[in-house]
Amino acid sequence: MTIGSIGGAVGTSNVPRSAHALSSLPDADYADRFTLLTDMDASPERWARAMFGDVPGAAELLIWRGLLGLRLSSGRSPATVAGWRIGGRGDDWIRLEAASWFLSGNLLVQTAGGRVSLTTFLRYDRWPGHAVWPPLAVVHRLLVPRVLREAAARLAAGRPHAERR
Repeated sequence: MTIGSIGGAVGTSNVPRSAHALSSLPDADYADRFTLLTDMDASPERWARAMFGDVPGAAELLIWRGLLGLRLSSGRSPATVAGWRIGGRGDDWIRLEAASWFLSGNLLVQTAGGRVSLTTFLRYDRWPGHAVWPPLAVVHRLLVPRVLREAAARLAAGRPHAERR
């Protein structure tokens, strides 16, 4: 398995239109995209489960439920990844969706041409979204490259799901 470099783009205007077209949030206030070059061949759903697991771990629960207030499904289900509802999919993409009372989010995983990409879209539905996400976005952008690399390592090792601590 080869794991290459990771490229990133931050800002709704810097994320490719093709990714925007797959989002359920056409009026997103925030978007970023990180792409890992890899020869690992796996479906978008396998990549998503390798990144986030079947159920959210303690850190994800703290951030997603505690700080962002996202309403996540509990338990394992073929219709969810880490509590996020699978809102759409195609041969080379899967879209995860979750919302709280003040923001809505999509996590879009795409695979094609020796790359896997994770794109995050957020829409601020009420004023707290404008205040809560910007400081968390800094941490998010630091973590995503590691999430991609660790997912590639899990898939290469035959461990298709993120371990929960």
